[in-house]
Amino acid sequence: MSVKRHPTKFLREEYLALAEQDLDWKLKTVEGPSKPITVVEGKEVLLLCSNNYLGLATHPKLIEAAIEAAKEYGVGSGAVRAISGTMSLHMELERRLARWKRAEAALTYPTGFMVNSGLIPQLVDKGDLIVSEELNHGSIIDGCRLSRADRVIYRHTDMEHLAQVLDEAERHKPPYRRILIITDGVFSMDGDIAPLDEIVKLAEEHGAMVYVDDAHGEGVLGEGGRGIVSHFHLNHDQVHVDMGTFSKAYGTVGGHICGSEDLIRFAWNKSRTWLLSSSLPPPVVAATIAAIDVLETEPWHVRNLWKNTNYFRKAVQDLGFNTGRSQTPIIPIIVGESSKAKKLSEKLYERGIYVTPIVYPMVARDQARIRIQMHAQLTQEDLDRVIEALEEIGRELEII
Repeated sequence: MSVKRHPTKFLREEYLALAEQDLDWKLKTVEGPSKPITVVEGKEVLLLCSNNYLGLATHPKLIEAAIEAAKEYGVGSGAVRAISGTMSLHMELERRLARWKRAEAALTYPTGFMVNSGLIPQLVDKGDLIVSEELNHGSIIDGCRLSRADRVIYRHTDMEHLAQVLDEAERHKPPYRRILIITDGVFSMDGDIAPLDEIVKLAEEHGAMVYVDDAHGEGVLGEGGRGIVSHFHLNHDQVHVDMGTFSKAYGTVGGHICGSEDLIRFAWNKSRTWLLSSSLPPPVVAATIAAIDVLETEPWHVRNLWKNTNYFRKAVQDLGFNTGRSQTPIIPIIVGESSKAKKLSEKLYERGIYVTPIVYPMVARDQARIRIQMHAQLTQEDLDRVIEALEEIGRELEII
């Protein structure tokens, strides 16, 4: 009798293969709050790889709201939304969010990933077409794969290619029932912005739905941080699904969609990630309502973010660093080789500056980088310290 291979031996083998190529994630532990200056594994550092763009994760108003909600409502909802997990706080958040985003209605999910993986497969099915941006987030890719719809990828921000794809889709036999164009708003590895106004124009010409994942645009783009729909002066009759997350500029956690009342009713009856997941904990919901309050009443957070972004990006570009297509507080410094990106990250950490390397398969093999994410609470002294360190290390590693 032959010796049978252990059924889980592949787990170790595949991990070791990644480690041998230096492609495995080596996690560092943050021992303090997500603030511009915090402690990582016992070392005080400037934190430059957080999604907490505006610093709201530690804003006193959010903390107080979370504490009071825990006292009044407890720390968990106890059920999925469709049973007994819909509390008055959830309804208040959705009303406030819809008003803030200037939409008819809104719906919250436990995570942004769950929005994309749970809603996309319900919007389109066999006989439909998904037209997806080349650099879309993995959660969009997974949502598309869960659908039985046909799929076509259009080249990154290439509107001529998108027009070509849509023209070909109109000639499809039998005709598609529905066409869904889906794109990130801000592309998380490069920091550039989707040309949503041009996408909408093409969609209107071809009768297609438009779905935007605005995870990195909310609290950053548009009037007061309302996001990419506001940035391009569009509305929710033109952008049919405005998806976002609270885990970045809002400083909390959770996903959401904004749009028509028809969309929201459809989602809460069809989207299984919403129907079959316990609702957001009351302290998180209350803190997120407080985040909207802060965005409405304290506009300087967004202004400071852009002031820091523009100052820092210009300085590193003047030094000769390649920041790619960055248009937002996501500022990549592209160095090419994975080993060089990791060495740059290590040397910055030695100087008390924490920013992680981004390597294959998250980016192409020759596009390794560190990804700096700007923060509204960094001072010019902090930024100058990072710029000085980058210049010295960049010359040492022959990046500039």
